[in-house]
Amino acid sequence: MNLISSFENGSRLEIMFRPDITEANNHNEVQKLGLIHLAFSTGSKEKVDTLTERLRNEGLEIIGEPRTTGDGYYESVILDPENNIIEITE
Repeated sequence: MNLISSFENGSRLEIMFRPDITEANNHNEVQKLGLIHLAFSTGSKEKVDTLTERLRNEGLEIIGEPRTTGDGYYESVILDPENNIIEITE
């Protein structure tokens, strides 16, 4: 079940519910209860590429290189210092 809300300023909030997810420690390869990821929109593919390289150069781990996803988003995926998944979208 998904709930997606869009706001006048272009922001979107997506809340997902999956009863098959069990508790797990904060590990980027395992679905878990609570926060799964945050996504930030940059406005363009070029900005996704630029920000991804900047974060790579600053030592953050890139776990998903820039690409177009199956649902049509151009994004990259990084881990923050606490292993939270951050999506950088166009």
